[in-house]
Amino acid sequence: MGQGVVISDSLVQDYCCVRSQSEWLVRSLSPEDMMVQSCPEASPAKWHLAHTTWFFETFLLREASPDYRPFHPDFLWLFNSYYNAVSDQPEKKLRAVFSRPSLAEILAYRRHVDDAMAGLLHRGLPPEMEQRVVLGLHHEQQHQELLLTDIKHAFWTNPLRPAYLDLPFEQPLSPSENLDWRQYEGGVLEIGHRGSTFCFDNELPRHPVYLQPFQLASRPVSCGEYLAFMNDGGYERPELWLSEGWQTVQSHGWRSPLYWYREEGTEEWQIFTLRGSFPFSVLEHTAVCHVSYFEADAYARWSGRRLPTEAEWEVAAAEKPVCGNLLEQNLLHPAGVSGQMFGDVWEWTVSAYLGYPGFHALPGALGEYNGKFMANQMVLRGGSCVTPQTHIRASYRNFFPTATRWQFSGIRLAS
Repeated sequence: MGQGVVISDSLVQDYCCVRSQSEWLVRSLSPEDMMVQSCPEASPAKWHLAHTTWFFETFLLREASPDYRPFHPDFLWLFNSYYNAVSDQPEKKLRAVFSRPSLAEILAYRRHVDDAMAGLLHRGLPPEMEQRVVLGLHHEQQHQELLLTDIKHAFWTNPLRPAYLDLPFEQPLSPSENLDWRQYEGGVLEIGHRGSTFCFDNELPRHPVYLQPFQLASRPVSCGEYLAFMNDGGYERPELWLSEGWQTVQSHGWRSPLYWYREEGTEEWQIFTLRGSFPFSVLEHTAVCHVSYFEADAYARWSGRRLPTEAEWEVAAAEKPVCGNLLEQNLLHPAGVSGQMFGDVWEWTVSAYLGYPGFHALPGALGEYNGKFMANQMVLRGGSCVTPQTHIRASYRNFFPTATRWQFSGIRLAS
């Protein structure tokens, strides 16, 4: 590996903060809550705690610490997500059947790895391995967001629909600002990560793109605006939908965003959130979320607009500060939509998730992190109300299949 270098105190502090944040997020969950896997796309909270620990054990301790002794020999494959170059792994949809190891054993696993990582960090690491530590922290922040989206879906499927955070919203949340259109001249511009700070491999290389002049909405679409689409027959008009989208709507019986429902015998919509269920009137002015790419595209067609490309989105966000309703605000739901480009909802773009010109995945097993998913996915930008603030940036590329709705995904229009 070469001569080790002294690790900065800030990296040690970042490691401790990110690792403790994950355990703080599950503080209100029971062991039974942490076993639930309510759909094949989700994972149990207990698995998130174990897998993020597996990452540091597999890619740091096993490679850079010769005297390290693994916590359990079977954890190498048991908590592997999709790294085929490392080992086989259990089928994802079966993660909820792992009643053993127990939650206590998973927490002991985290302490075991954290103790070993503390020793490794204080001994010093070469730059390549230090970057793996940073990658592991951002990986864990991704799973913090996934943990919250997964527990929301788990509580939604529970007949009691319990609240993750039993605190009311202000009644109602702040009203939306008027929707304005921001003008951009276009031309030959650059996108992709710049500078020496951390980024994922899929944000590179920085490269030129040509954009026609365009307009971007000053804020995301609100729940009230989306309801107008629904009331105008949006889910019954096939001319608004892509062919596969219309088939998906029909096969799944979609008539509203995920987590919208009406009690029997009532007309007002209710919206389920991580804080429990609330009348539509409380959340009318917040950004609509939990819509698929198909729904976002259909709404854009209905409105006479379109979704932005990811290059347009990044150009518009490039000079904006990373602030807004992110995880640290602890609202856990989109706020009253405003002019921020970050937070509230991940915003669907019309861009397919592909490698940039000249893209090269990381070498070895870590090359499976992003590159092998570059098919049948669309790019989302901007982060959400459950994205850690230190995890998001203008060049960040999230990606999901077109029918995904359990993520905090919403709509910003372009023209």
